[in-house]
Amino acid sequence: MSNRHLARTVAMQTLYEWDFNNRTQKLADLVKNNLKEFAPDFNDGGFSERIVKGVEENQSDIDVVVEKYAPEWPIHQITIVDRNILRIGIYELKFAKDIPPKVAINEAIELAKSFGGESSGRFVNGVLGAVYKDMGGLPPVRERAPSSEPPAPPA
Repeated sequence: MSNRHLARTVAMQTLYEWDFNNRTQKLADLVKNNLKEFAPDFNDGGFSERIVKGVEENQSDIDVVVEKYAPEWPIHQITIVDRNILRIGIYELKFAKDIPPKVAINEAIELAKSFGGESSGRFVNGVLGAVYKDMGGLPPVRERAPSSEPPAPPA
């Protein structure tokens, strides 16, 4: 498992615990405890904390995005795991400019496959893919309409 993937896993576990307990605990304490418990010899340079803090600071904006792109699923009806994976993914897509969008999407999908339900990966992929597309990103090659222009010759 890569360092950043492990950091995202710790961030997701922290946000899950915080959300499950009605946000009554201090997130900074939860991150420290989860790093100690799940990754005792791991130093992520503060990446887990940055994600958790970024999600907390931008949660209302992030939740509006979730509601826009998953209108059939009110935020409180999305499972706690999926909800917090989406929050991490949207935070990284829209607020963490140093994370490439495709990395943010792929990492969120992997978290969903590992920790979510049977359809979580597809759900997270659909929501984040739509967010990315509206941000100006192109859909994956297999989904693009064929171009009437011939491909450009190699340079």
